[in-house]
Amino acid sequence: MSRRFAIFITVATWSLLGFAQSDPVLMTVAGHDVTRGEFEYSLNKNYDSPSQVSEQDIKDYVELYANYRMKVQAALDAQLDTLSSFQKEYRTYRDLQLKPFVYDSLYADSVIHSVYESLKESVGDSDIVRVRHIMLYVPQNSNIEQVNAAKVRIDSIYDALQGGADFAELAKQLSQDRGSAMQGGELPWIGPAQVIPEFRDAAWALRPGQTSKPVLTAAGYHIINMLERKPLEPYEEKKAEIQQILDQRGLKEDAAEHMVQRMVREAGGTLTQEDVLLQIQAKALAQQPDLKYLIAEYYDGLLLYEASNRMVWEQAANDEAGLEAWFKAHKADYQWKEPHFRGYSYRTKSKATAKQIARILKKCTADEGVEKLKQVLPADTVQAVRVHFGVYKKGDNAVVDYLKFKNGKQPKPNKVLPFYGAEGKVLKQPKDVIDVRAQVVSDYQAHKEAEWIAGLRERYPLTVNEDVLATVNKHD
Repeated sequence: MSRRFAIFITVATWSLLGFAQSDPVLMTVAGHDVTRGEFEYSLNKNYDSPSQVSEQDIKDYVELYANYRMKVQAALDAQLDTLSSFQKEYRTYRDLQLKPFVYDSLYADSVIHSVYESLKESVGDSDIVRVRHIMLYVPQNSNIEQVNAAKVRIDSIYDALQGGADFAELAKQLSQDRGSAMQGGELPWIGPAQVIPEFRDAAWALRPGQTSKPVLTAAGYHIINMLERKPLEPYEEKKAEIQQILDQRGLKEDAAEHMVQRMVREAGGTLTQEDVLLQIQAKALAQQPDLKYLIAEYYDGLLLYEASNRMVWEQAANDEAGLEAWFKAHKADYQWKEPHFRGYSYRTKSKATAKQIARILKKCTADEGVEKLKQVLPADTVQAVRVHFGVYKKGDNAVVDYLKFKNGKQPKPNKVLPFYGAEGKVLKQPKDVIDVRAQVVSDYQAHKEAEWIAGLRERYPLTVNEDVLATVNKHD
């Protein structure tokens, strides 16, 4: 069966869904009925069209779906749905899905109008502008060397722009105003009183299409590109544009939350916030029936994660004896095509410290090397040391490549930590679990999950209505 089933599997929680009497029961898992509609919804989400689903796909999915439902039932039996962390995350997601169905328009209008009035006051007799910028942050307490270094960088960016580089791409890559960088450096429409004076003077001196030279403000260096400028429109003309910008910044969510709180207040203490949200959910499901699937699949998905993590993944990953036994029993499955180095690579400030580190690490295992250095070396020396343990093949680590694989290419010079070394062994094949731990853990987890499923199959009864199964995707 394709692995994508495991990625895209979606189900509906029985307690959250209600189906029409005409929707026949396809299977019963752990005493709970699964309807044909519920099964089809989950199955067909893996395909562009139901016509692409073969009979074999359907049969395979019955097994996968039954396993899924048994895992969720195991989570319910373990009362994982009562965990406060589960309830919090589930309700956060559910509330997000419900917000489009509740909206305080009076509150939203007041926010939009307030923004317009602020913009109007800031503009005065001037224009509003839409610009984009690339900014390099210069902290207030920077010394002259730091300021000069930022100036060199911003000048090189400006030279690249003058040479034809794309402004938006450079902003995404280099601008340290990350909020606007994601938008190619673009800022919303602004008035002159909304920005610091140095930025204002440089920006408002530009015509559309022009780009400023680097400008130093209290925040840092900026390169400003003028996109558009115009007089401020009347409120009714500007309202939709302001609303669109505010919606991108969460106005819809704020207006929904505001309405929920208003409904709680107006109930005069007879309804809690959860009561109100359940009322909204009932109305939302009436308007958009498929919403129940989205809410339910997230509920079950959280339960599945909690159950799998607690009952399989964490236990397997921490079962050192089991991992060791698995590795020894399946050693032939973990072979390398080329030698690997297992050990430490390090950099430090002095030759004497490098020699001391080498002496210490020669006697250390992966579990103790770094801690041993912390115990032996003075605190100020530890801060000037960089040590990494790993299992490396050629090309993974420049220090290891040069010293252990003898590739002849010295590591790039490091002025701060110029001395380097590596301690460990070059292995032709894995000797211990640690050499291939990630693969062993993954395989061992898969093995333990298979055992878990086998146990669930013994624990929970499963019956499939073959007559109904034959009608999947073949009915009106």
